[in-house]
Amino acid sequence: MSSQKKRATKVDPFKHRTEVDPKFFDKSWKKLDDAIREIYNHNASGLSFEELYRTAYNLVLHKHGLKLYDKLMEKLKGHLEEMCRSVEDAQGCLFLEELQIRWDDHNKALHMIRDILMYMDRTFITTFKKTPVFDLGLELWRDIVVRSPKIHGRLLDTLLELINRERMGDVINRGLMRRSTNMLMDLGPSVYRDDFEKPFIEVSESFYSVESQQFIECCDCGEYLEKVQRRLAEELERVSQYMDAKTADKITSVVETEMLLIHMQRLILMENSGLVNMLVDDKHEDLTRMYNLFKRVPDGHSTIRSVMTSHVKETGKALVTDPERLKDPVDFIQRLLNEKDKYDEIISVSFSNDKTFQNALNSSFEYFINLNNRSPEFISLYVDDKLRKGVKGANEEDVETVLDKVMILFRYLQEKDVFEKYYKQHLAKRLLSGKITSDEAERSMLVKLKTECGYQFTSKLEGMFTDLKTSQDTMQSFYANISGDTDGPTISVQILTTGSWPTQPCAPCNLPPEITDISEKFRAYYLGTHNGRRLTWQTNMGNADIKATFGGRRHELNVSTYQMCVLMLFNSADGMTYGDIEQATAIPRAELKRCLQSLACVKGKNVLRKEPMSKDISEGDTFYYNDKFTSKLVKVKIGTVVAQKETEPEKMETRRRVEEDRKPQIEAAIVRIMKSRRVLDHNSIITEVTKQLQSRFLPNPVVIKKRIESLIEREFLERDKVDRKMYRYLA
Repeated sequence: MSSQKKRATKVDPFKHRTEVDPKFFDKSWKKLDDAIREIYNHNASGLSFEELYRTAYNLVLHKHGLKLYDKLMEKLKGHLEEMCRSVEDAQGCLFLEELQIRWDDHNKALHMIRDILMYMDRTFITTFKKTPVFDLGLELWRDIVVRSPKIHGRLLDTLLELINRERMGDVINRGLMRRSTNMLMDLGPSVYRDDFEKPFIEVSESFYSVESQQFIECCDCGEYLEKVQRRLAEELERVSQYMDAKTADKITSVVETEMLLIHMQRLILMENSGLVNMLVDDKHEDLTRMYNLFKRVPDGHSTIRSVMTSHVKETGKALVTDPERLKDPVDFIQRLLNEKDKYDEIISVSFSNDKTFQNALNSSFEYFINLNNRSPEFISLYVDDKLRKGVKGANEEDVETVLDKVMILFRYLQEKDVFEKYYKQHLAKRLLSGKITSDEAERSMLVKLKTECGYQFTSKLEGMFTDLKTSQDTMQSFYANISGDTDGPTISVQILTTGSWPTQPCAPCNLPPEITDISEKFRAYYLGTHNGRRLTWQTNMGNADIKATFGGRRHELNVSTYQMCVLMLFNSADGMTYGDIEQATAIPRAELKRCLQSLACVKGKNVLRKEPMSKDISEGDTFYYNDKFTSKLVKVKIGTVVAQKETEPEKMETRRRVEEDRKPQIEAAIVRIMKSRRVLDHNSIITEVTKQLQSRFLPNPVVIKKRIESLIEREFLERDKVDRKMYRYLA
């Protein structure tokens, strides 16, 4: 049986023959053409949009989409050419208004036409990749009207002229401007950018270039910056009213470049009105404006910061090196604090608490404070003055504020150990003379120093307070022990631990017999209750209250121990020569002269009379008991004539002691470093030691080198046999 191939069967669809009217397109288009004309003539109310939509639908359905699209384009061109002529014929201020009227008409018409031809938009245009109806209308408006040779330049010139008039203070029709720029934006970002924004920016550059030159020639810095601030605000408002928001950054950049960046150096350094003048005169408003405006331009803040730093360093250097200012340490430090307060306020109020400016200020103060090697002493004297006398009219909170400010200056010191030496001396005098106005303030200062520098810095200072408390308990026990023998003078002894107090070797002076008796009783009691201790009287640090009669008038005199020794001599003699007094008391010559000067030469305190009378004490002088001394006060305090600052020899001695104290600290740092590193080169040791000790003082590289040599001699270190700049730690 032979195989046969199966034939594939095919079923053709039934073809219904329809007769199409040859004039179908023409009739349909006529209907649409009339409708478009009526729409542009504002007679759309009588049209049946449903019927028009169906007409357009049928045309597309019957493959007439391309012809319909071409006819539509032709029709729109005709209407737009007519509109273009109407706009071109408009004169003067009517030009923009006519343009907007025609634009509004065209826009409304496009919305209606798009609705009628919606089916063509969805099918034909998508398939054949044609421009949608509405977009086609916009493109034709752009090409035929906006970019018409007679409209394009005129439109730009009109818009720029209106903006220029507004910049010069005229009032313009912002609504019309807004509609005009919105029209350009509706035509596409490139149209707005190319036809308006770019020329606008170029014209603005020229405008502000000329204006800035005019302003800078006739205005001071503050006035100029005010005008810049106003111009920036105006431009931003202008953009918000009738421009694209993206134009804001571009136009502000123009103002910033032309009015600020180009003239930055001249403005900041402007004589009699620039940054320095603003700083000197505390012009906070102008400084705020300068800070905010120059934040907008490259290197603006760094330039301000640099000029401010130079000015602060200059004025600070002039202050700390002025011999007249150095005569009064308290006033010297007060001026520094006033300067610090002044610039802190400027940075807080005008510079938004900018940390970079605060750091620059700190760096400047640190620079010039350390130019004066007496700054540590002066800061200590200032604290001493405030803690002795208190702050005038201030409560404890105000005193605390003053101490906080002083601590800021303290942080700038590179030689904090020098401050420690002086502070210990001044604290000792306050404690021993009982001139502490607030124990709370003293303790608070110690806490601040401990927080800043650690326990080691304040351990001896705290020991001084402990000694005073222990001394009180000891004196109570002493008087309880001799309660049956209370005739004669009483003494209050402060027992000072050697090492905690800044005591110096003191030549023994001859105390009056009455005082010697009670002193020896105390010595016997104390050494009897404390084994292995030794007492040395520091007569240069004591004081006394003695009763005296002058011509029948009784007074109580508060004097130093040396002054007491001198005055007690006049119980047995009316007059004595300088030599007699010196021999009888054995007081050191310099101290004796100061003592006699305060007793005989200070008006109102002259309980002794000197012959011949003069301000200075000489060895040929004779002193007499002044029975004509008078005072309104029963209790009279007679201070010792002494300079507030150290004398040159005292200063040199303090410096020598500081240098001696530094040696073991430097050696300890070297050993710590070498113990951990084992082998290290010379420069690295210098760097590491400086880093470790800079919180207390800035060690001198020469001194570090000497301490290394000393450690090598004592066999803590050795030099490398090959490289002599290398050191090895010897365990």
